[in-house]
Amino acid sequence: MYLEHFNFKERPFSLTPNTDFFCQLSGHQAALNILLLSLRNGEGFIKVVGEVGTGKTLLCRMLLEKLSQEYMTAYIHNPMLTPQELYMAFAQELGLAYTSPQNILLDTITKKLIELHDSGKRIALLIDEAQSMPIETLEALRLLTNLETNTTKLLQVVLFGQPELDVILNQPNMRQLKQRIVFSHYLPSLNREELEDYLCHRLAKAGHTLGPLFSRKACDLLFKRSQGIPRLINILCHKALMVAYGRGENKIHHDAMRLAIKDTASVTEAENSFNKYIISIGVGLIFFILALLITQYYDSIFKNFHF
Repeated sequence: MYLEHFNFKERPFSLTPNTDFFCQLSGHQAALNILLLSLRNGEGFIKVVGEVGTGKTLLCRMLLEKLSQEYMTAYIHNPMLTPQELYMAFAQELGLAYTSPQNILLDTITKKLIELHDSGKRIALLIDEAQSMPIETLEALRLLTNLETNTTKLLQVVLFGQPELDVILNQPNMRQLKQRIVFSHYLPSLNREELEDYLCHRLAKAGHTLGPLFSRKACDLLFKRSQGIPRLINILCHKALMVAYGRGENKIHHDAMRLAIKDTASVTEAENSFNKYIISIGVGLIFFILALLITQYYDSIFKNFHF
């Protein structure tokens, strides 16, 4: 498509969470550092929360790569599981065969964790999209982390989730699990300065060497409409590149970005919702002022009228 036109080796704004494109922005690098430090300190539960599209899955995969040989890692990317299914998925990650009933499976997992611990291995369970996990499965996960020796936990858990995860954990029946979360980190969206660093990083990784590709006006519009969310940035940049390629242009200008935005429902719908919200506030304010004026008018009439 546009790879040769822009001198790319690969697509710079693919939605696939490729760790080669991980950009060491302050918020994301801080999250990775906290995760590595917390795991090395043997903490039980760690939580990373971020809005949709802020890069939680990519961060999760970076963590899997960074953990050294001393770790045995298990990764569950679809946690919409019953307690039994959670134990079965975890057992599979540990290389164990499925067994039933649940208490036998849990006993088998416990023996495996002790075996790994005695061989010098640490075990880390990483759960992506944790906000999708049913309440009873979260409780089963908490019980799983009760497994420990006299000095250390046999299992450490990292939860990656959307802000809805915090809503779930704030429920009274979740207080035992919430108290076990030693470290929490909120994954922020990009600010305006980080946006340009992010673009330059991904373009360089893709092999681009022909100088600045996005104009300042295009970047300003991109930041405004993406709100600094990496997934939306990738979508809009990919479409803007297609527009520029179709026009035979070697740089992404404001107009190409505007067309990319117009073609992206997740951005235009957000703008329309915001516009409707602003309009509703404006209409409400107008009616309030009219009501206030009418009230003042009749008050003045009644004050001047003598019965």
